[in-house]
Amino acid sequence: MYNILVVDDEPLICKGLAGLLNASGLGIGKIITATSGEEALDYIRMENIDLLITDIQMGEMNGIELMHQAKIVKPWVQTIIISAHETFQYAQMAIRLGARDYLIKPLNSEQFLDSVRSVLLKMDKPLPRTEEVLSAGHEDFRMEEPQTESSEPLNRLLAETVEHPDGPYPLQSYYERIGITGPYFAVIKVKLALIAANGESSFPEKDIPLMQYASLNIIKELLDQELNAQVFYAPDRSINILVQWSEAEYAEQHSNRINQLEMISRSMHHHIGKYLKIECTVGISQILKGLQFVNVLSRQADKAMIWTSEHGDYHVFYYGDFSWHNYARDPNAEELSTQSNRIVEQAKTYIEENYRQKGLTIHEVAKRNHVSPNYLSYLFKKITGFNLWEYVVKLRMEESRSLLLHTDLRRYEIAERVGYESPEHFSKIFKKYYGVSPSDLKK
Repeated sequence: MYNILVVDDEPLICKGLAGLLNASGLGIGKIITATSGEEALDYIRMENIDLLITDIQMGEMNGIELMHQAKIVKPWVQTIIISAHETFQYAQMAIRLGARDYLIKPLNSEQFLDSVRSVLLKMDKPLPRTEEVLSAGHEDFRMEEPQTESSEPLNRLLAETVEHPDGPYPLQSYYERIGITGPYFAVIKVKLALIAANGESSFPEKDIPLMQYASLNIIKELLDQELNAQVFYAPDRSINILVQWSEAEYAEQHSNRINQLEMISRSMHHHIGKYLKIECTVGISQILKGLQFVNVLSRQADKAMIWTSEHGDYHVFYYGDFSWHNYARDPNAEELSTQSNRIVEQAKTYIEENYRQKGLTIHEVAKRNHVSPNYLSYLFKKITGFNLWEYVVKLRMEESRSLLLHTDLRRYEIAERVGYESPEHFSKIFKKYYGVSPSDLKK
């Protein structure tokens, strides 16, 4: 059963689309409606949403920004964009962010339901190339090593320190011939759990190349529409990804690129686990300019994954989330724990000072703490026992309840005071939190 969130600033449209979905006969568990991007984000943070259907123009937060924020929180949420304008720029941006369809108002009911049905059907199927690989008989499967002519030099590029005191990088022209031009680079490494903790193989030996190849195909398919990247096997059976941007690409206005790398990495982990039943750990480097620094980025990606010993239930690690400069050597378990506690305490302090702020996001709290939103959310949950946004809502609800019971402020005034865009949004969250509406509690 799927949960669907419908977002439009016109309540009648929300109601109409929800009615169509309810009568569709599709396997839908829950349909939630929201009339603003901010309200929708609350539901995405607090509910298990599978499909987001959103209008593109909605006042403070448009559908593209909502989609981007949703991807930060849950990269696997699928999206259908609806719009009153057949604007190529909007459509291009939506597809680039991973929207599954772009529908123009007024909506044709049959076309709308076909689009939803198509997205829901694909949710339980592997990506096309991976499905093809897995459907091949294991006995008859014959695999050609991908990019055999470039895997060895690319692995050498990640492993070696190259001196270049008197001129350009010595092998620059060679790497340009195989498509490595940069000049901006990042490295992502995906370590597959093909060997169990007891040292035994998790799969029959003959199936390991198939699992490697299927994992590589999932990664390539997720990257193809997002980034210019080379994907190749590492000598230790893991998978290396060298991401690059040209000067022009890097200069383009874009969302935070580290967030983009992390979103894609979380999608890799999710899809490999879902379709191949393989656990994996992903390490993400920073972004540096210059081919000569690729080996530095490779070591960063390796080092990021050291933290899996401290966070065994966390799987996507970004090098910049850890204050390496504070340690002369790799930190021990006690030092790691101290740093984690400090990050959470700083986040709590910032939230307590700013929860009344309209439009407050996890991204903003994370930025103030110099960590990624995903890592901060994980730490917050691990250390406090509840997720970060639940803490924001808790503070807002406790203050609003006190204001309702001890002042004569109206509902819209209270909503304004505790950071909600509209009294309707405030009332929905209040009723979900306390089980009664603000007016009923007042009575």
